[in-house]
Amino acid sequence: MKRLLLPLLLASSAVFAQDAVPTVRICDSSGCSDRPRDSATFQPEATDPVAEQRLLQLTEIARDDPRAAYDLGLRYFRGDGVPKDSYLAIKWMREAGERGVVPAQLALGRFYLMGLEEMGPDPAEAESWLSMAAAKGNKEAQKLLPQARAAKKDEKRAYEWREAQHKTWYGGWNGAYPYYGYWGPNGWKYR
Repeated sequence: MKRLLLPLLLASSAVFAQDAVPTVRICDSSGCSDRPRDSATFQPEATDPVAEQRLLQLTEIARDDPRAAYDLGLRYFRGDGVPKDSYLAIKWMREAGERGVVPAQLALGRFYLMGLEEMGPDPAEAESWLSMAAAKGNKEAQKLLPQARAAKKDEKRAYEWREAQHKTWYGGWNGAYPYYGYWGPNGWKYR
């Protein structure tokens, strides 16, 4: 009798396990509940059609007017009325700076001198933008320009040191030291 009951119990539990959908307990603003594991819980925020229309209009204007490009870059940098996005902030700031907007040139010089979020500093680029703004009489750019030049020299020295170390250190590792093992006809072998 016991031999007959055990397979019957195992078979019924396997059928029950197949019918049961794996769930997970999720708590959100609507309360806590058990939900299927494969359910989607992300609900994007509702977009404001008026804000989207304003952004489209400002983007169109920014293509023609460099001051609007600077404004748009500043909005992306601050997250003011648009999602904060450092890539788009630099894109629109460069657009304005290349077309002669001095505050955009100064902002780009500061971004590249200090680094912006995931982007590290680039003293050579900072010097370039600050030189443009300083040439047009911007006092702050004139004050920051020596800092950018000093940072550029420091970076050049650091680069030269890394290159010298690379040649001496990696040169030995690239060819002076033999491998202990080699691939032979019957697989990997060690000397």
